[in-house]
Amino acid sequence: MTETNRIEFKRELTRDLDIEREVVAFLNYHEGGMIYIGIDDNGKPVGVKDIDGDMLRVKDRIRTGISPSPMGLFDVTVERVDDVPVIKVFVATGSEKPYYKTKFGLSERGCFLRVGTASEPMTTKQIEDLYAKRVRQSLKNIPSPHKDLTFRQLHIYYDSLHLQLNKSFAKTLDLLTSDGEYNYVAYLLADTNSMSVKLAKYAGTDRDELIENHEYGYCSLLKATDQVLSRLHVENTVKSSIGYPFRTDTPLWNERAVRELVINAIVHNDYFNEVSPKFELFSDRLEITSAGTLPFGMSKADFFNGVSNPRNKELMRVFRDVDMVEALGTGMLRVLKVYKEENFVFMDNFIRVVIPYNWIPSGLANGNLENKAVNVPENVLENISENTVDNFKQLTVRQQNIINRMIETGKMNVLGNVIVNVLETSASLAEYFGVNERTIRRDLRFLQEHNFLRHVGPDKGGHWEVVEKP
Repeated sequence: MTETNRIEFKRELTRDLDIEREVVAFLNYHEGGMIYIGIDDNGKPVGVKDIDGDMLRVKDRIRTGISPSPMGLFDVTVERVDDVPVIKVFVATGSEKPYYKTKFGLSERGCFLRVGTASEPMTTKQIEDLYAKRVRQSLKNIPSPHKDLTFRQLHIYYDSLHLQLNKSFAKTLDLLTSDGEYNYVAYLLADTNSMSVKLAKYAGTDRDELIENHEYGYCSLLKATDQVLSRLHVENTVKSSIGYPFRTDTPLWNERAVRELVINAIVHNDYFNEVSPKFELFSDRLEITSAGTLPFGMSKADFFNGVSNPRNKELMRVFRDVDMVEALGTGMLRVLKVYKEENFVFMDNFIRVVIPYNWIPSGLANGNLENKAVNVPENVLENISENTVDNFKQLTVRQQNIINRMIETGKMNVLGNVIVNVLETSASLAEYFGVNERTIRRDLRFLQEHNFLRHVGPDKGGHWEVVEKP
């Protein structure tokens, strides 16, 4: 590994290290970049003595030392280089250029730009030119259509990960305009809004015969996203082929890649004209359409090379907080391991991704598609303690479906002449829902603490059960 226009090495984090300068330079650079702490100038990993402490210090210095707010535009993680743990600071290019060190303001001492392998001071003319092109209009600056907003669902998502939202959470999450009123980001994350995400299903390869039409929305965008993901998970039918020596299971599409594309479509959607993303199931493909084109200054090559330039950085920050997205700049690279650039269609005002099915389900083409939607039935509530019934419908869709899944698989199943009790673990649930095991474990912990589930047996080797009514 060597230093490039997008990679910077730092041996260690000290008070003299001007980490703010490096981050500002990448924020102002059209491709963003990465800073590695714990690698010397020769590219040799030397490690970090206090990796957790240094990560916290890096986050704090970036958050408090740079303007406009870079929240949602950087990611601080641990990466192993030659089996040596180092700190990786990923910085996306920003849409509110020029960024600057807060202490020095819009001046040559505060503004920097990546030039080759160095972070150079910007000239006064460069600063003025960038400021003139700054994208002033953003969801952050648009007032919410309604003032009386509530955020119960947002609190549930944060609480499930043991993250506390205090009384000033709206300010912390950039949910306020400069006048202190709720902005449009707050409106999208509120319990009630007018935004609806549509999912349609057609009998054939065109839009002539609509057989199902669903709307997920009028609620927090987080919950709407979970609803869409849960529905698509159900629709992702698996075809099993028995062969020697193994059975082969083939889903309609790659679950992880499509999950990434769904969340990207929702987080990066252009909501200025109140147009929401659309998801369409045909007999031979899935289409995901989001409003808006590539952000200003981003080319198709940048897009496919994993350059991150979040259109709605405030939404991105919240989705990262609740573990719906993993890391900046990595999602598209994962998607392209499965699907091709040709699957993306760039229109004047929309971006569409066309996902061809891995196989064509029988009955889809003629419209005889069985409705396999996983709805949480009322009788599920009969299996849950009375003191938790009122809170059940406040859970996220995935948390509700975890309970439903356990009730279904917890029954005694007959295999040959042997009665087998199917027991769910965090690993089996993660595989079933198509998410990482860490996310499932947090859901399980939240459900356990709120008396929906109990863990039986040792930490390793035990299983989960639904708490039944006494």
